[in-house]
Amino acid sequence: MTSRPLRPLAIALAGLVSLAVAMGIGRFAFTPLLPIMLAERSVDLAGASLLASANYFGYLVGALACTFQPWIWRRFGWSSGVNGTRLVRAGLTATTLLTLGMALHLPAAWVLLRFAAGVASAVVFLYTTGFCLEQLARRGVPAMGALIYVGPGLGIVASGLAATALVQAHAPAATGWLTFGVLAALLTAAVWRVFDARHAVAAAAPPPQATAQAAGPSHAGSGEMALLTVAYGLAGIGYIITATFLPVIARQALPGSPWLDLFWPLFGAGVMLGAIGASRLPAGGDLRLRLAACYAIQAVGVAASLVSPTLAGFALGSLLLGLPFTAITFFAMQEVRRVRPLQATSFMGLLTASYGLGQIVGPPLAAWLVARSANAAAGFAVSLWIATGLLVLGAALYVLIARRHPAR
Repeated sequence: MTSRPLRPLAIALAGLVSLAVAMGIGRFAFTPLLPIMLAERSVDLAGASLLASANYFGYLVGALACTFQPWIWRRFGWSSGVNGTRLVRAGLTATTLLTLGMALHLPAAWVLLRFAAGVASAVVFLYTTGFCLEQLARRGVPAMGALIYVGPGLGIVASGLAATALVQAHAPAATGWLTFGVLAALLTAAVWRVFDARHAVAAAAPPPQATAQAAGPSHAGSGEMALLTVAYGLAGIGYIITATFLPVIARQALPGSPWLDLFWPLFGAGVMLGAIGASRLPAGGDLRLRLAACYAIQAVGVAASLVSPTLAGFALGSLLLGLPFTAITFFAMQEVRRVRPLQATSFMGLLTASYGLGQIVGPPLAAWLVARSANAAAGFAVSLWIATGLLVLGAALYVLIARRHPAR
């Protein structure tokens, strides 16, 4: 029995929902629930940093596993690799179960649950991205691939608004985890049919243009890939401190404000708008320069709440931090497909691992600086200035890459 051909819109929407589950819930539901967990003393700031880093470390491990998956298959002499759509299904199922597991009052197990959720989110992200971008490119609508990156923003908005309602209802964090787990299950069921293994068969052979591009010297993109990997990793540490502690930082700067719980959904709204905007940009531009512009926007966003720790400053900072968030990923993954078309998934994994390494560094750095500062606000300020500087450095690095390696 053959499966019905997938329409481009169905592919894009399935990718959007898949990333909403894996990223918006599996990774970032922790952020809006953190103030509740701190208030009910189920964790302290050091424990929260550990849980965040465990999730990001899992993301790194998952990305590395995807990167070296082809080598593992060759090493053991197996004839074929894994099926990406099956891994997407498995990762979405795991994300649902792990999110539900956080509702259980088992603090000793939370680190393992957050680690495993990070692994699952990396697998879902990479194989959803690879499958959707490949399928959309084959259908002649590669720009539609940017729509899948609306998913993380949608998940962030949904989790943020839900957490706001939970705070107002004085509900425990366990209720939030249970709510997000049920939502993940419903969304997974909605896209289950699209991620059918039979749909991946058409993507088995590379398109003719990719084969032609790969026929050149194998070292042609090596230097560019190395620099691109470093630059992409800087974005990981550049945004993660704000993305992890935004509600906590806002509460310290604006105690008692009724708008505190809306900064995180505003960040998610920025993510959605940025992804839609990226899909509307004309084709043919240098993606490295677009990445540099995105880093500059995020740097301004991180610095906004430092320069102006007011309602307007936090609102502007949240929006600017979110706008280029997934556009950065979209442009970087498209650049990987240009430079390494035949090994795109593996090199996407390499960049994601670099990004994950940056994410691991951020929360412990912030916690360390807070512990050694006169107060928490001073510690967070120093860590955010460091993040701003790293984003500026990343932007400069992309300009350097564009000059040293002109697009062919």
